[in-house]
Amino acid sequence: MRRTTTLGLVFVTTSALALSACGGGGFDKGSSSPKQSSGPAKLQILIGTSGDAETAAVKAAADAWSKKSGNTAEVVVASDLNQQLGQGFAGGTPPDVFYADAGRIGDFAKAGNLYAYGDQVKDAGFLDSLVKTYTYDGKLQCAPKDFSTLALVINTDLWTKAGLTDADIPKDWAGLETVAKKLTSGKVTGLVVSGEWARLGVFMRQAGGWVVSEDGTSVTADTSQNAAGLTEAQKLLKSGSMKYAKQVDAGWGGEALGKGKAAMTIEGNWIRGALKNDFPNIKAKVVELPAGPAGKGTLLFSNCWGIAAKSKNQAAAVDLVKSLASVEQQMAFAKAFGVMPSTTEGAKQYAAAFPDDAAFAAGGDYGTGPVNLPGFDPVMAAFNTDLEQLASKDPKSILATLQKNGDAALKGQ
Repeated sequence: MRRTTTLGLVFVTTSALALSACGGGGFDKGSSSPKQSSGPAKLQILIGTSGDAETAAVKAAADAWSKKSGNTAEVVVASDLNQQLGQGFAGGTPPDVFYADAGRIGDFAKAGNLYAYGDQVKDAGFLDSLVKTYTYDGKLQCAPKDFSTLALVINTDLWTKAGLTDADIPKDWAGLETVAKKLTSGKVTGLVVSGEWARLGVFMRQAGGWVVSEDGTSVTADTSQNAAGLTEAQKLLKSGSMKYAKQVDAGWGGEALGKGKAAMTIEGNWIRGALKNDFPNIKAKVVELPAGPAGKGTLLFSNCWGIAAKSKNQAAAVDLVKSLASVEQQMAFAKAFGVMPSTTEGAKQYAAAFPDDAAFAAGGDYGTGPVNLPGFDPVMAAFNTDLEQLASKDPKSILATLQKNGDAALKGQ
């Protein structure tokens, strides 16, 4: 789940949960496991939260597990998850269980902060895309907690006003160009997105490219596929039928859609709650993103249930995670605060329970998670800076810089 910090809106996001490399706060990767406690365990769970509904749901789930297992689990809501988790690692007293962002898994694992318990939960039926997202150094590091994907969100009133019907829903880039142009009129721009890799990256995936190779061992930024993806985004920007949110005085695509400045946006399923709370009169339809030359492509964002390598209650922590990751419990979370379950069965049940958001769930089958390699935060931040100038900057030049920076980060590992 990724809503960037520039939005000024409260949401549990990969940005909000992001931590710096934590290298100085870790311990030697080869260190032995801590002596495990005997008797009933007392677990501490550190979470970030999107609000009262999420906090209450996680506490209820922890209480139910405690009652059943005979252990106790205290849920602590972080005021600054970044700082508090980093302090716990550095001081040798981390929480037993914690929200861990997909993009930080490599950093955590390299620093020796994670207990890689994935083999103990792999039979839960997690989506393949999420298993890949949380695999580092050949190991599934943690159980995916939930996920979000990007889809095309349409203001149906503006869509109808432009004379468009369901038959016009774009299936490919050409179709997207056509409807974006038709929807652009006066103060309304056909498509408005945030100018960052976490949105524009969908074009790269649809063209068959991405920042790193499938196995995560090499940087594959400077390719013809990625160039084709960014060139398509640039084409839309130059035509005026796509703009960045800040160009229409909006913090993100959802705000632009809500204010009637955008007819369409590319956003994640968190947009439902934002529209309901801030723009209740806006009617929105969600469809899968149009396919590119290489087929369908989207980005997914997620957190997992991290377990600390220094926890003295690892067995109990794994048992808790198994309970939290069950389809029944994940569906309870979905109904409480809108996240999508991380298992194949859970995603199927979510799509059936929330048919209007089935396009988000479908993206779990072909979505790509953030780069999870250590030290890539500054690489992707520099990429975002270049993407802000995509309308006037050569895509190949942008990708060459990304390749250079990525190679340097990879060698630094």
